[in-house]
Amino acid sequence: MPLPASLANSLELPVVGSPLFIVSGPELVIAQCKAGIVGSFPALNARPVEKLGEWLSRIENELGEYKALHPQKKVAPYAVNQICHASNDRLMKDMETCVKHQVPIIITSLRPPIEIVQAAHSYGGVVFHDVINVKHARKAAEHGVDGLILVCAGAGGHAGTLSPFALLREVKQWFKGTVLLSGAISDGWGIASALALGADMAYMGTRFIATAEANADPAYKAALVEHAAHDIVYSNLFTGVHGNYLGPSIVAAGLDPDNLPLSDKSKMNFGSGGNTKAKAWRDIWGSGQGIGQIADAPPVAELVERLKAEFTDASGDFLKRARA
Repeated sequence: MPLPASLANSLELPVVGSPLFIVSGPELVIAQCKAGIVGSFPALNARPVEKLGEWLSRIENELGEYKALHPQKKVAPYAVNQICHASNDRLMKDMETCVKHQVPIIITSLRPPIEIVQAAHSYGGVVFHDVINVKHARKAAEHGVDGLILVCAGAGGHAGTLSPFALLREVKQWFKGTVLLSGAISDGWGIASALALGADMAYMGTRFIATAEANADPAYKAALVEHAAHDIVYSNLFTGVHGNYLGPSIVAAGLDPDNLPLSDKSKMNFGSGGNTKAKAWRDIWGSGQGIGQIADAPPVAELVERLKAEFTDASGDFLKRARA
């Protein structure tokens, strides 16, 4: 389907920079939007709750000023991620703030977000919901989401286990909204591949942790450069939901990545950030499997220019081989 009106003619690349707990702040979001891709952050990153409105005002003001000074530039809209879970006691308060600021895109996670969809639609916003299987995708579609983020095998954070070839092609049979694809996409070739498979946009997270504007420990950024796919561990220990993490950070926290116990899903806690003394996303570093393509931590603007060039090369190469 065509992209939502809020995204039409405002993108340099069909990419959403996914919301990264702790790592995504105004600096990263603003840099992504200025570069022409959607920048996003979890509402829970703005602490205390009153900080969310301040962040939104800053993002809106800086992007507005940039647009006025650079009318020829494509400046992307921003997005806020809402964790729809009982342990998130800020959810409705944060959503009230988002409605007040008319946040262009709301990204929702976990529970089907019918009340969030209604709130976003009240001012013309759109809602993208992340899912790991068809059952969850159908439920979200029933609740009126505008787009589905298919979090496939290899994605950072709370990734699923399905191949994108399976999940995306099955969802495309019946879903007519915007489809975003996530899972080990780290370069322009991955973006082009997502579109060739039928997605409308690529959803990239881990690659933007290794950028100058990301609020990540320098050791975290260095680890993404140093390690590769074989260093990724899939576990539900840290939040109660299965996700992909850097094995060396698990070792540094005093745990054995090859012998992690299973967590009780009923104890998911997105208020405290995890179920163990080693907190997920602070001591335990999330990462997708695509880190083998990460060789540096440049400014966002430089990275996006590189992604654009790779995307052009990949698209041209695909067309040449397809014609052959």
